[in-house]
Amino acid sequence: MAYQLSTINDSVRTDPAAFLAQCDGAYQKRVEEAADRIIERLDISPIVLLSGPSGSGKTTTALKIEEELERRGIVTHTISLDNYFKTLNKATAPRTPEGDLDFESPLCLDMELLDESFTKLSRGEEVIVPKFEFARQMRNDAKGRPLRLGKREVAIFEGIHALGPGIAGPHPEATKLYISARSNVLEGETLRFKGTWMRLTRRAVRDYNFRGTDVSDTLAMWANVRRGEKLYISPYKETADIIVDSSLPYEVSVMKNYALPILKAVPQENQRRAELLDLIAAFDHFEAIPPELVAKDSLLREFIGGGSYQYK
Repeated sequence: MAYQLSTINDSVRTDPAAFLAQCDGAYQKRVEEAADRIIERLDISPIVLLSGPSGSGKTTTALKIEEELERRGIVTHTISLDNYFKTLNKATAPRTPEGDLDFESPLCLDMELLDESFTKLSRGEEVIVPKFEFARQMRNDAKGRPLRLGKREVAIFEGIHALGPGIAGPHPEATKLYISARSNVLEGETLRFKGTWMRLTRRAVRDYNFRGTDVSDTLAMWANVRRGEKLYISPYKETADIIVDSSLPYEVSVMKNYALPILKAVPQENQRRAELLDLIAAFDHFEAIPPELVAKDSLLREFIGGGSYQYK
């Protein structure tokens, strides 16, 4: 799927508020379709595996699906797979070809514990959901919380490796969702903004504003992030029961307000300068939208802040 630049800019000039509402409504419909599929398969499995690459809006999508299921009487528990990271051992931890610690590798996760948890939850047995403390790079089982699923309850396990063979492989009965910003923006047949640029922009803005990460550092990590996606995430997207496109036609017009200042501030000697200049130039094709028009429950709020959802 692709969006046309002329349609976006015409809508922004004519009635931006209505345009945003229309786009958010289309995304909500995708969320409702995902909820439909989960309910259809509830008798097969109460386990939902939600995957997608970095910057896809997995967390907000999981929360929205949870809201939709709750409206239909399904008690829902959303669990980040990050809590199943193993305590870091630098001597045995996976590494990138450059020798750095490879936090994108599924080998960082405790696959045996996940397998055991899925099996027990499906049987109605209690498990302890662990807690990973990123500041100390260790799992603190003392802070784990108990979880047991009743008859009309589901557990959504959200993370980049959720559809990989080490997690989904032993549990083909689980409902599988893949989330990504998949749509490019075209002007006629000419590519103006890549879907991958949407995800990079989301991550750069979020990391700069809320995680204290300089854009240069985000760009430096991006190559390994993309390598991990191609190795561990994208190959399994077609196994999903439903694929959700999390791109929003209005987001480049909104992100223009946030991204351009921090992208332009990246030093000229940055080794990714050529791609950075292409990205900066791409924003010039878009009419800007004032951020205050973005709904509080918009997926984009996960990255620009000021939303109604609480992100842990």
